[in-house]
Amino acid sequence: MSRVRLLLIVSACVAAACGRGGQPGGSDAAAANAAVVEWRIKHESDYRRDWVSIAGLHELHPGINTVGSSPSNDIVLPASLPPQVGQFVAINGQARFEPRAGVTILVGKEPLAGAVGMQDDSQRGAPELLIGDVRLVVHRSGDKLSVRVRDPNGPLAKGFAGFAWFPIQEKYRVVGRFIRDAQPRRLKVLNTYGDADEYNTEGVIEFELDGQTLRLRPFTTRPKRFYIVFRDASSGEETYETARFLYSDLRDDGSTILDFNEAYNPPCAFNPFTTCPIPLRENRLPVKVLAGEKAYAGSPSSHRP
Repeated sequence: MSRVRLLLIVSACVAAACGRGGQPGGSDAAAANAAVVEWRIKHESDYRRDWVSIAGLHELHPGINTVGSSPSNDIVLPASLPPQVGQFVAINGQARFEPRAGVTILVGKEPLAGAVGMQDDSQRGAPELLIGDVRLVVHRSGDKLSVRVRDPNGPLAKGFAGFAWFPIQEKYRVVGRFIRDAQPRRLKVLNTYGDADEYNTEGVIEFELDGQTLRLRPFTTRPKRFYIVFRDASSGEETYETARFLYSDLRDDGSTILDFNEAYNPPCAFNPFTTCPIPLRENRLPVKVLAGEKAYAGSPSSHRP
């Protein structure tokens, strides 16, 4: 996106967030609004690369799982790729990939010369196989391992309807107070495939919105970093029915800023080959949060493979 277009978007969003009577909300609010615009631009770019392009999710059965464009394979890839590219071997909850001789496969920027252990994509540095324009990674959902296929030229990527956002509003940028539990714990959380994933949690965030005192339970992804999966009274109407996601940071004084202008749809809103956590019962807000990303405008991904 050009710098001129970015500045125009920032100006429009800042204008939308002016106070009553059209008066500006102040330099701090303008800076926060501009930061939201930049965040949305990066988010859209990242999502188009990592989630819009997902073209398949193939569960690995124990033993050998053949891979290639031939229909005879266990994992069938786009027709533009070789008939056989190799095989995944799944044993005791672990997977490795064994390439077929003569097929060019990259890991990072280096050609793959032999078998490689395939940590799942929740692990930092997990290997990604690149074959032409198609990328393959191993994904874990509960106890199941699958191969996730990303194809930027596939029908799902080509048919993506894009992103739609509510105007930025200051009322949806609130300061919350973090209330710690007696002890950190791990929760089993169901996802949209019916599997249970585990998340760390350390307490709840209490905040005020629309005159109500509300609470959300975040997951802790790393020290002082919160990941919030929530529903609200707009879910299934103005916003995506299953959930939206939001991140925030814990400050040294025990507070955190919840900027719902950065609330966004999980990839399962538009792609049937993705898994998303179901919000905890305590994370279902009784108010409408008309901020952040709106419901996806394309065909809903209600079916599962």
